[in-house]
Amino acid sequence: MSEPALTTTEKGNTRLYFRVGQEHFHREDDGSFTPLEPSFHDLVVFGRTAERAAERLAKGDRFIAEGRVHRFARVDAAGVESESEEFVAARIGHDVARTSYTVERTRTPQEEPAASAAADTPHTTPPSLTA
Repeated sequence: MSEPALTTTEKGNTRLYFRVGQEHFHREDDGSFTPLEPSFHDLVVFGRTAERAAERLAKGDRFIAEGRVHRFARVDAAGVESESEEFVAARIGHDVARTSYTVERTRTPQEEPAASAAADTPHTTPPSLTA
């Protein structure tokens, strides 16, 4: 991915843009995979998700995104119109299969009473969750 660029739209919404390379592979008869040429695409994220992604993602990161393809007409500097597309991500985050990281969990004010009540209730941890 290219260096993310955080900007504001004409309507005042936060917008994050970057260019991404999508890897492609061909599965061989023996079950192995042969890498193919990557394809390159524009990706945008809006709103609070854009702000969070800008804080957490950096050039070269591996990530997973969920969203839709937006097709539109673009006019270049010479006035020539062409069809273009961008991927609009609704959700985006690091690829856990390819990224090492530490998770910091914080409680929100809404979670505090439930956490206190849970602490007062005896419980056991299933053996599958203990290490």
